[in-house]
Amino acid sequence: MSLFTHRAYWRWSAGVQFARLPATMAPLAFTLLTTATTGSYRLGGVLMSGYVVAEMAAAVPVGRLLDRVGPSRGLPALLLLTAAGFVVLAAAAAAEAPSAVLLALVLLPGIAGGALSGGFRTLLADTVDDALLPRAISVDAMLLEGVLVGGPALVALLDLAGTFVPLAAMAVACVAAAALVPRRAGAHDRVESTEDGPPARLAAYLPWLCCAFTVGLLLSTIEVAPLPLVQRLGAPETAAPVVIAVLSGASIAGSALYAWRGKTGDPRLFLAGFVAGGLALAADLGWPGLLASVAVIGACTGPLVAATSVNLQRLLPKNRRSAGFSLSFTVQACGFGLGSLAVGVLPLWLAPLLGVFAAAVAGGMLVVKPGRAIGTMPVAS
Repeated sequence: MSLFTHRAYWRWSAGVQFARLPATMAPLAFTLLTTATTGSYRLGGVLMSGYVVAEMAAAVPVGRLLDRVGPSRGLPALLLLTAAGFVVLAAAAAAEAPSAVLLALVLLPGIAGGALSGGFRTLLADTVDDALLPRAISVDAMLLEGVLVGGPALVALLDLAGTFVPLAAMAVACVAAAALVPRRAGAHDRVESTEDGPPARLAAYLPWLCCAFTVGLLLSTIEVAPLPLVQRLGAPETAAPVVIAVLSGASIAGSALYAWRGKTGDPRLFLAGFVAGGLALAADLGWPGLLASVAVIGACTGPLVAATSVNLQRLLPKNRRSAGFSLSFTVQACGFGLGSLAVGVLPLWLAPLLGVFAAAVAGGMLVVKPGRAIGTMPVAS
C-alpha cells in the first residue's frame, strides 16, 4: 500500500500533530498568560521550565505505564489529563492564584504529556509495515516542521480573541488527539529482532541514543543563535530569520528526499554531514559558509532522525517501546538544552564543536559496533 493512500497512517498523523501542538504553543502562551494576569513575562519562562522538567522527568516512568496498559488505551487518558491540566492552569491564572500555585499546576500537563511522543511512536509500528516505516517517519518529520512554526503563530492569533483562548485551544488540541488515537493495532507481517527474546543490552542502544542527543545538541546551536551568527558577519538583526529559514527548508527537503527513496540508509553518512556542517559553522567562512553549513545540517537532520528511530524499533522489545522511545525523545531534549546552554556560556565558534564531537562519537560507536539493525529495513514499494 502507498503511504499517501494509507488511511490508518493519516489518522495516526493527525493525532500526533494535535498532540504535539500544545508543546509548541506553550512557550508563547505561558508568557502571554502571565504577562496579562501578573504583569511578569519572566513567570511565563519559569512555568515553561517547570513544564519541560516535568515532561523529561516523567517520560520514562509514564512510558512504562503505557507499555503495561497499552498505548491505545493509555494515550487517550493521558491526553485528557493534559487537557484538564491546561484548563486548571488557565482557571487558576484567571483567579489570580500565587505564582507558586501556577508553577505547581503546570506540572500536571507536563507529567501527563511526557510520554505522548513515545506512545504515538509505538503505535506507528503497528500502523504501517516495515517497508513503509522509513517513509512514514520522514513524512512525519516534514509535518513536524509545520507544527513547530504554526504553534507560536496560532498563539499570537488566538491571543487577539482573549488571554485564555490559547490555553483553551491547547486543551482542545489534546482532546482532538485523544479522539484520533488508533483503537486497534494493525496486523502486519514483520520481523521483530527482540520481540520474543530478552531485551538487547544497553550497549546496543547507546549509539542510537547518542544519535538522538547529537540531533538536539547541534540543532539547538543553530536555532538558539541565529542572531549572533549573523552579527558575526556584520549583518543586521533582520537577517537572523534567514538562517532559520535555510535550516527548516533544508530539513524539509532532506526528509522529502529520504521519504522518496524509502530506504533506511546508513546513519553514519548523516553523522558525517553533521560533522562537516558543524566544522564549517565553527570556522566562520562568511555567508557562503554559514548558509552551506546550516543547509547540510538541516538536510541530514530528518534522515538521521528517521534512521535512528527505525533502528531503535528493531532493538526495542514490543512491550518496552513506549518507554524506550520516550527515553530517546528525552535524550534528544537534553541535547537541545545543553546546546542552548553552550551558546550562552561558550564562545560562538566553540559551541558547534560540541555537536561535532557528539556526532563523531556516535559515528565511531556505529563503526566499532554497528549493530544488526543498520540499513536492514526493506525498501518501500
